[in-house]
Amino acid sequence: MATTLNNVGIVVEDLSAAIDFFTELGLEVEGRGMIEGEWAGRVTGLGDQRVEVAMLRTPDGHGRLELSRFLDPEVVSDHRRAPVNSLGYLRVMFQVDDIDDTVDRLTANGAELVSSEVVQYEDVYRLCYLRGPEGILVGIAEALG
Repeated sequence: MATTLNNVGIVVEDLSAAIDFFTELGLEVEGRGMIEGEWAGRVTGLGDQRVEVAMLRTPDGHGRLELSRFLDPEVVSDHRRAPVNSLGYLRVMFQVDDIDDTVDRLTANGAELVSSEVVQYEDVYRLCYLRGPEGILVGIAEALG
């Protein structure tokens, strides 16, 4: 039985740009370093590998995001611009205090709204999807009331 979600992982080409995007969203860098060697490959099934990794955490300390840049072996496929109805992992969603301010800050730093608007779901949430660096799909939601 799972007790806690430890982290969500995203593979990127430009680790610094991805870190900048997620810190602008409010996450905090917990650590950054190289993961390499045969032991790591036993976990992933990729054999000997070299990966630059950054771990970020949400301000409440409950959520973590692992950003990885593979140096060896090379990346084999690219799903960053897949539409929302594609199979597999596509997005991560964060709750924010002020969605309008968050959208303004992220779009000023190059993010793009997937739709042309922030949508309200009943009297519960205002939410939207944005594409960040490299087309990473991120959802943000503001709870109402």
